[in-house]
Amino acid sequence: MKLDSQWITGFVDGEGTFYVRITEHSEKSAGYQVIPEFRVVQHKKDIQVLYALKEFFGCGVVRINHGDRYEFRVRSLKHLSQIIVPFFQKYSLRSKKRIDFLKFRKIIKLMENGKHLKPEGILKIIRIARQMNRCRKPITEQFEREIRVKI
Repeated sequence: MKLDSQWITGFVDGEGTFYVRITEHSEKSAGYQVIPEFRVVQHKKDIQVLYALKEFFGCGVVRINHGDRYEFRVRSLKHLSQIIVPFFQKYSLRSKKRIDFLKFRKIIKLMENGKHLKPEGILKIIRIARQMNRCRKPITEQFEREIRVKI
């Protein structure tokens, strides 16, 4: 299956997600781990689309998401910053998802600059992630309170 850049943009507008998960992690210097990911989920009958995305971008994994759904997922900061973000800068999303992408891009830039390794940077990332569509607000609010106490 050969994919076209404009088709991918439209498909991701409908089916993709830019997501940033923040978890407590005692072994990390700031006590938290930031996990950015780009994900597209499809029913197993359309798994060939996910493998085509993996081939197109040259990175990521295809794996089970839940039940009979599979996902194409990219978590590598290097691949996100050098492949995924530049692609969607060149081929702009048209839906509300573009707003999430722009916030995701800000977080990727902060991480490239090592800001996720310090409590102050984690706070910035939390504040941006909280504005994104799939943010777990109660948990990030708790993390923000905990970080402020430490600073």
